[in-house]
Amino acid sequence: MKFTEMLSERWQNAGSMLCVGLDPNPTRFPHELAGRSTALYDFCCGIIDATADLVCAFKPQIAYFASCGAEAELKAVIDYIHANHPKVPVILDAKRGDIGSTAEHYAREAFERYEADCVTLSPFMGFDTIKPYLAYENKGAFILCRTSNPGGDDIQMLEVNGEKIYERLARLAATEWNLNGELGLVVGATYPAELANVRRIAPNLPLLVPGIGAQGGDIRACVEAGKTAEGTGMVINSAPSSTRAAKTTGRKPPARPPSPRATPFRLPSDRRPPRTKSKACKITPAGLSFV
Repeated sequence: MKFTEMLSERWQNAGSMLCVGLDPNPTRFPHELAGRSTALYDFCCGIIDATADLVCAFKPQIAYFASCGAEAELKAVIDYIHANHPKVPVILDAKRGDIGSTAEHYAREAFERYEADCVTLSPFMGFDTIKPYLAYENKGAFILCRTSNPGGDDIQMLEVNGEKIYERLARLAATEWNLNGELGLVVGATYPAELANVRRIAPNLPLLVPGIGAQGGDIRACVEAGKTAEGTGMVINSAPSSTRAAKTTGRKPPARPPSPRATPFRLPSDRRPPRTKSKACKITPAGLSFV
């Protein structure tokens, strides 16, 4: 099934445009996970099972895993989603932006090594960055367009030949770049006027929307600006409140009744990710360390 078909099915069947970001920070894990070798995996799978019936997608951020040598855990988490919640697409948040053979290897990493359904990309180097990912006809790619951070103004709001950079990116993604029909755009909820403008330029593209919550985006204004004529079309990301706030209470995420479409969370011994020789995170009384 194509990525956009998976998204459309989730919008309709789950009645949700919520995307849960998986940004695991070991220094903010519940106390009972401290010292556990599988803490990253356990925590992410707990979040996944607690929210799977409520979301249209999961979005693991690759840097949170790679920075502490936890690529094996990232692969295991994605495998867990596919095995236990196979109708929920996985967006690998990597923001890759290279070209040529390097971009081809990044595409292989996202779609063959990690088996993600979609990846985020930076288009600064133009279509040469996007093209290698389009070879995977069923896979999606969200292209940075009008990002939620204030510094995005430095480039995205510049005007060239009568249109702003973000407007040109939206137009290209909606037309000549979208060779496999699986492109989408990243547009921040912090800029509802620009979000509405992107929706006008690209009426049918899925929009990945960060910036709700801590960054100040308003959910009502965001949905009103970015929804399609059918009332869907958005992947609204939420991460900090669901995956980083556990330390303040010392508890796991709130328990919810098991979904009839999800298996209860367990960590079978044969699904524990193998440990690699690369450095890994360890929680100590002094904080996060690498071993």
